[in-house]
Amino acid sequence: MSNFTIPVGPLHVALEEPMYFRIDVQGETVEHVNITAGHVHRGVEYLITKRNVFQNVVLTERICSLCSNSHPQAYSMAIEQIAGIKVPPRAEYLRAIADEIKRVASHLFNVGILAHLVGFESMFMHVMEVRERMQDIKETIFGNRMDIGANTIGGVRYDIDPASIGYLREQLDALLPDVEEIIKIYNTDASILRRTKGIGVLSYDEAIDCGVIGPVARAAGVNYDVRVKAPYAAYDRLEVPVHTLKDGDVWSRAMIRLMEARTAIDLIRQCLDTLPGGPTVATEERPAIPPGEAIAKCEAPRGELIYYVRMTDSPKPERVKWRVPSFPNWDALGIMLKKAKVSDIAIIVNSIDPCISCTER
Repeated sequence: MSNFTIPVGPLHVALEEPMYFRIDVQGETVEHVNITAGHVHRGVEYLITKRNVFQNVVLTERICSLCSNSHPQAYSMAIEQIAGIKVPPRAEYLRAIADEIKRVASHLFNVGILAHLVGFESMFMHVMEVRERMQDIKETIFGNRMDIGANTIGGVRYDIDPASIGYLREQLDALLPDVEEIIKIYNTDASILRRTKGIGVLSYDEAIDCGVIGPVARAAGVNYDVRVKAPYAAYDRLEVPVHTLKDGDVWSRAMIRLMEARTAIDLIRQCLDTLPGGPTVATEERPAIPPGEAIAKCEAPRGELIYYVRMTDSPKPERVKWRVPSFPNWDALGIMLKKAKVSDIAIIVNSIDPCISCTER
């Protein structure tokens, strides 16, 4: 059987972003994978040092579209640590609501793309139609369908009145049966199970060795979720189950995302049921940020997002650095793709839900 080297990317159908895979195959079987990134050259870390701390809340939200709420949230939390700012309770609950709304939209997008990659086009369109309801929620509550602008230093930039709460409950009630239906289909449909069960396997030990995080880790049995292990916002006052599976394959990663989407709907309801009154920001005036450094982290849809911020006497940060979930999850692709078929490459890559732009700073 002949050996070949297949170039996949940097422009290809599986990702909207450029990433190059040099894949050595024997016949139709993958023998070795070499991943080359660095095609984006965004320079966002440099741009952050040229703007003041408040301008950077807007800039960090542009780092990643699907995790656009998590970046400014983690950044704001780091600044709040440095300045000793205590976020009002109502703002903490509103941060959690925005977090979970983005989580549902992100997870449904990924499992929808999976249906497209396995050739189940009607399922792809159905999942995206269900996701559209969450997009409408974002547009109604926040005024935008992608970058929702929910966070600010010291709290949040939005509030919800009784009419908005009623609308949100109504939409969640309509959304939940659709999510349950999608879960049932992914559990039983032969075309999905045939292409995802036992494909791209990452064992528990391999997940630990690679340091993977988020749904990729939980699908391999790693019980780690920042919302539970290091609660932020209002998560220490919510019932947050951590979903895990043991097979570590493409199907398990999709199911973890679907279960977390269902849980996110419940978490939003919990927040609405116990939403306290009071202000949504710590102070109406922009607070002074003293010199100092801090680390903050949150559970983005793709996993643990870590921010480091260092301030001096300048109103501009001296250094801001982040570690996104895709970075450690990339390393595991070498294991997942080993002995895989060429036709499964796109499916396996999609299963880690990679984001190239937020990784290439």
